[in-house]
Amino acid sequence: MLGEVMAKSRNIDDLTTLRMALVGYQVEREKIDAKIREIEGRLKGQRVTLPSAAAAPRAKRVLSAAARNRIAAAQRKRWAEHRKRAAAAKKA
Repeated sequence: MLGEVMAKSRNIDDLTTLRMALVGYQVEREKIDAKIREIEGRLKGQRVTLPSAAAAPRAKRVLSAAARNRIAAAQRKRWAEHRKRAAAAKKA
């Protein structure tokens, strides 16, 4: 019996806490909404664009000389293979 009373009391306390939290968050939301309206009023219809990750300049990638040489060699190999196939197709 005492356990039931304690459980009911705890549920009531939890509900009270949740209700108080809800009221607090609603008050904060009203403050935020008021600030948003104030800022929008100051902007007077100007279009506002938010910065995005795509708009941020990216750092330039730096490759080592060895990496550039490997890439160049691989590209030369691909072009040689392409020319070889093109010549074979021309003969056939």
